[in-house]
Amino acid sequence: MKTHQEIINLLEDALELDTNSLTMDSVLADIPEYDSMAKLSIIVLSDEEFEKKLSGEQMRAFATVGDIVRFFAAG
Repeated sequence: MKTHQEIINLLEDALELDTNSLTMDSVLADIPEYDSMAKLSIIVLSDEEFEKKLSGEQMRAFATVGDIVRFFAAG
């Protein structure tokens, strides 16, 4: 199982952001790179890295980076 920081690092890669630019409290709506392409990248990441299906509805429910991290970290 990956740590929260490892998951954040994967999200930074998916969003093409610098390392350590996101925190658990980062608000997704405040991240300019969090667009439709980024959301697709996160859906692919979810499937490939965590073997979890992530729907558009679930994506819309996420408000912070922490919401995504907790989804991925949940067994």
